[in-house]
This record gives sequence, structure tokens and C-alpha cells, in this order.
Amino acid sequence: MNLKDFFTPDQDYVLEKTNETTTEDVDEVIKREGKLSFLMSTVKMLKKYYKLVDVMMMMIKDYRKGVYTAVPWFTIAAIGGSLLYVISPYDLIPDFIPGLGYIDDITVLTIVVGWIDSDLHRYLDWKISQDHTTPDEIDKIEEAQ
Repeated sequence: MNLKDFFTPDQDYVLEKTNETTTEDVDEVIKREGKLSFLMSTVKMLKKYYKLVDVMMMMIKDYRKGVYTAVPWFTIAAIGGSLLYVISPYDLIPDFIPGLGYIDDITVLTIVVGWIDSDLHRYLDWKISQDHTTPDEIDKIEEAQ
């Protein structure tokens, strides 16, 4: 087993963290959206998830406002838990380690996106159909598809 395998989270780890995620954790991610957006747009390894994370943020904000509730709590918890993990600089592989620091973050995002892909597509379909979707939200949706 190499060092990367030892420190990279697997599905069981991500599932455990998802099951521990609370509404307070989701609210914390929403409060820290600016930091998350900065990380996603400036860290080269995370940029491929930037627009997808924008859509995930729109979904959890709409869920918390009660605007979009046609989604299981597991999906909201998976998004919240994974984004909280990405925001944290001290996770399985600390983010300040050059070349390695974001491998675990990418792994967590990849696992979660695999789990919630169909829920994200349903949300996008719903969001596009809404009269109150802003031009900025439409741009984010189109770029994420």
C-alpha cells in the first residue's frame, strides 16, 4: 500500500461522514460559500469541479430556504459534508502539502457526485423550469451541464 492509498478516503469513509452531517453543517457550508468559491476557482486541481460545486451550492441553498425539497436528505448531507471537507485545510491529507493536498478533496467530490448525479440532474431540470431563476444561475447551470 502506498502513502496516497493510505490517506485517500474511500466510499465507506465518505458514507460515514455523510451520515454524521447535520443541518448546522450544511448551514456552515452556505455561510462559507465565499471561501469555497475562492478555493474552487484558484486551486488548479479543484477547478474542474468549480461549476458543479456552484450548482451543488444552489441546490443546498434552495433546499434550506424550502424552495426545493424534492431531494432526499442524504443528497443534501452528502453535498454539505463533502463541501465542508473541501473547505477544511486539515483533512486526511492537509491541503498545504504541495501536489498531494487536494487529492483527498477530489476523491471525496468524485464519490459524492457519483452518488447524487441523478438528483443533480433533476434539480437542474427543475431550476431551469422556474420563472425566478436568475441569469447568473442560468449561466452556472449551462456551464455545469
